[in-house]
Amino acid sequence: MASFSKSSTTVLIVFLFTVFCSLHNFSVSSFEFEVGGTHGWVVPPANDSKIYNDWASENRFQVGDTVRFKYRKDSVMEVNETEYKRCNSSHPSFFSNNGNSVFRLNQPRPFYFISGVSGHCEKGQRMIVKVISHEEESPSGGGKSSSGSHVAVSSLGVSALVFLQFVLSFVASNVI
Repeated sequence: MASFSKSSTTVLIVFLFTVFCSLHNFSVSSFEFEVGGTHGWVVPPANDSKIYNDWASENRFQVGDTVRFKYRKDSVMEVNETEYKRCNSSHPSFFSNNGNSVFRLNQPRPFYFISGVSGHCEKGQRMIVKVISHEEESPSGGGKSSSGSHVAVSSLGVSALVFLQFVLSFVASNVI
């Protein structure tokens, strides 16, 4: 196997170090938010009909995040703004009644959710989730609430990191 000169090895190490240090620019984080926390997706108490919109306004939702609805004998629907305001469940763009529904927030816009059970939406079981793009995020990246769980997603993937580790090991073994 050909050996590297010290100067070419140094250049290669500096290059790989630069690539490795810039990997954080290629990673994207997404969060999963559990709607309603420990209570889940339920009809709110009569004196707290804005509970879900209050919760949503306290969180920062970005493209790629997910919201999880946990419930019993109920359903969740994503509807347009008009259907949301009227609590109309006849034309949902998303419907689930499996008790543990996950919805991916795939674009920067408001998403409107209602319960599909008759009368529940009118009692406050509805929510608007406003999703911002990654470009709109503040430089500090703050604003996520503790009700979201972090799920890191690397756009480079594991194979690129394994390859980088292999190259670094190869270079280190040939430097000595």
